[in-house]
Amino acid sequence: MKCVICKTGEVASGKTTVVMHRKDTSIIIKDVPADICQTCGEYYLSEEMTEQVLKRAESASAKGAEVEILRFAA
Repeated sequence: MKCVICKTGEVASGKTTVVMHRKDTSIIIKDVPADICQTCGEYYLSEEMTEQVLKRAESASAKGAEVEILRFAA
């Protein structure tokens, strides 16, 4: 698959770091399985991974964490 952002890179399976901001919380989730462009680094999460990442972000925000750094573990 070609990257939809740079239009030239090939996308391959790998792991990435997802950074999100929810209200006053910054969430960093490392080692998230994703398809990653080999040229520009843009990543694409599956629907299942997106749901899991969003759940973890909401949980961190609900706890009142200001900064939360997690390692993704399925």
